[in-house]
Amino acid sequence: MPRNARTPRDRWVDEALSALAEGGPDAVRIEALARRLGVTKGGFYGYFDDRGALLDAALDRWERDSVDDVLAAIERTGGDLREQAVLAGQLTFADDLLPVDLAVREWARRDDEVARRLRHVDERRMGLLRTALADDSRSEDELEAWCLIAFCVAIGNGLLRAEHPRHTRDEVMATVRRLVVGEG
Repeated sequence: MPRNARTPRDRWVDEALSALAEGGPDAVRIEALARRLGVTKGGFYGYFDDRGALLDAALDRWERDSVDDVLAAIERTGGDLREQAVLAGQLTFADDLLPVDLAVREWARRDDEVARRLRHVDERRMGLLRTALADDSRSEDELEAWCLIAFCVAIGNGLLRAEHPRHTRDEVMATVRRLVVGEG
């Protein structure tokens, strides 16, 4: 299949992820993406058979960016496992990745295949937390509870708009990190 040099495949996927974050899977439309890219939709078919193939590619990229690349980054930094878990959370739920993650979570409520993929991603993330937070002082039940708390805080922090009297959000999150992972 010929490739359109003006619109590389990755640009279609980038735009699909942006549209997904802005409006959910229904916003990922070939015609709309072509307009956003300033091209005709004909170039799309040089890379993808249909919209479903683009959505699959977008989910693949989301998984790679939010899990594979994050795990590779924390491996490169080395250090204490708890510090790695904190860094993983910061990278995973950073301003550029969080909107897509939240959109995938919403989409998974209505699509079993997306829910399956999200479960796989969340299991990988929880695996990192289990490894990082395991120690001799926590029972298996307590470990699972702390991992769930940490994960819910990471996701919920991007959704919660409440103010914290006498504290900034960063100060509160630092206290959460200290309580959950024993950091700083």
